This record gives sequence, structure tokens and C-alpha cells, in this order.
Amino acid sequence: MQPILNFDSLTAHLLSTPSRRKRVAVACPHDSHTAEAVEAAINEGFADFILVGRGDIIDALPVVKQHPERISTIAIDDTDEAARKAVALVRAGEADVLMKGLLNTDNLLRAVLDKENGLLPRGRVLSHITASQIPGHDRLLFFSDAAVIPFPTPEQRAAQVGYMAEVVRAFGIECPRIALIHCSEKSSPKFPVTADYAALKEQAAAEAFGCATIDGPMDVKTACDPHSGAVKGIVSPINGQADAMLMPDIESGNVFYKTLTCFAGATNAGMLVGTSAPVVLPSRSDSTRSKLYSLAMACLTAG
Repeated sequence: MQPILNFDSLTAHLLSTPSRRKRVAVACPHDSHTAEAVEAAINEGFADFILVGRGDIIDALPVVKQHPERISTIAIDDTDEAARKAVALVRAGEADVLMKGLLNTDNLLRAVLDKENGLLPRGRVLSHITASQIPGHDRLLFFSDAAVIPFPTPEQRAAQVGYMAEVVRAFGIECPRIALIHCSEKSSPKFPVTADYAALKEQAAAEAFGCATIDGPMDVKTACDPHSGAVKGIVSPINGQADAMLMPDIESGNVFYKTLTCFAGATNAGMLVGTSAPVVLPSRSDSTRSKLYSLAMACLTAG
């Protein structure tokens, strides 16, 4: 498999493998951006849909009338019940991916995290991975975590690295280079996260994450710009060619995510990981294209 370096290549890859067409359960698809993303995914040919929510709104969507063979609907007016039903469809194997529509994230996560009927297996860690297409950068850049874990424990960081390696491999990068991000390249007792990074590198050396090159701490520029590392005299197997970055906390991850979209013209896609199936959890402000590529990312990685 050739590495998937941008979102156009991602959708083309999914289209070239019809057997990978996935079924997506959407909870409360009541907003125009979600409906447009559903229509775009159908037009791209990589997903079918089960829309769960208010019958009067769903039945009025043009995409439902235009593609009855690709869309089924379940009318449930109550938001929480719609979320639980969408989760149940995934648990039952009737859908491969879960997607959030126009409902609060908390409502959907209550259903996802339900201990008896949710999608997070016991002992797994819930996290989030973003794939970003940045103008001027020659490939997608993955990073975690911009949405879920405020201050990861060492165990949570190890889970995040493992998830990241799996997702990047699904994009055709057999041995991903994962940079452990911080404000400097030096370990220090003043920054406990750097001790966590040292432990992660030991785990990587023992092949705990499979084939992956993991190094840090380093700043974003050293991770992604070979010239920067050379000027600083930093010798690293990442060598300014990071495929993915582990952020130290949600604050830095979320700021980085929004800075890319606001000031770098980036298109971001993202999904929850750790669950038994990918969960697309877009922000209400995300564009139709961002939601489409998040769906494509989830469909690529779905079992």
C-alpha cells in the first residue's frame, strides 16, 4: 500500500477498495454541515448511513430522498435516546462507525462510555487523534490529544502512542516517526512530562508499539523542520520528518489544532480512538470538508 499523504488520496484509496465501504450510524443529523458531509461521503462512494434522530427533520433532508438505497433512517425525537440507539447499532455490528450530529458532545459520550452498553472496552483509554493537511507541508501530520484527556498519566500516554502508531500505519506508513512534543529538547525535573517521555522511549525500544520511531522531548519546529534541528545541533532519528506528534496535554493540543485552522489554512480531520469502533466527534463549527475527511479517516481505520 502506498502511503496516503493527503485527503484526496484518502478518499481515492477508499473508492478504489469498494469492499471497505462502511456503514455509519449518525446520531441527530439535524444540521446542514452533517447532512452535507453525509451527501459528500455517498458521492465519494465510501460509506452508507443510518440516520438516527427527529423524523421530521431527517425525512426533509434532500440527501435522504436522493439516495434511499444508501440511507436508512430511525425516528427518535429524544436526543439521549437517539445517541443510545446509534451506539447500540455499532455494538450490534449493524454499523462500523459512529458519528455525532447536532447534539452536545456530553450527550453522545454518555452513551459511548456507558459501562454496560457503550463502546469503550474495559481497560481501554479514550483518546483523540487529528490528521491535519497543512498548506506547504508535503504530507498529513497526525497529533494527539486535542479533545479528550486533560493531563495524561504515563499509562494514558503509552495508550495514546499505541493508538497513534496503529492509525498512522493504516495510512500506509509502516514505521511511523512519532515526536514527543514539549517546549524544549531537554529533560528536566521541572517538567514531569519529560520523565514520561523517557519511559515511552524505553517502551518503544522494547517494541511495545511495534515498528515505530519515537523520540523527544522536542518542539514542533524540531519535529517537523530538518533545518531547525540541524541548526540546533540536535541529532534525532525523527530528523525533522515527524509523521505524528504526541502533545503534552490537551491545552497545547487544542491550541495547536485551532491555530492550524485559523492561521495556517489547514484542514483537520479527527476521531476518537480506544473505542471498539471509530467515533467521529466533530465540533459544531467544523466545515463540511472537515467532517467528510473525519468520516473517511474513520472508515479507513474501522475493522
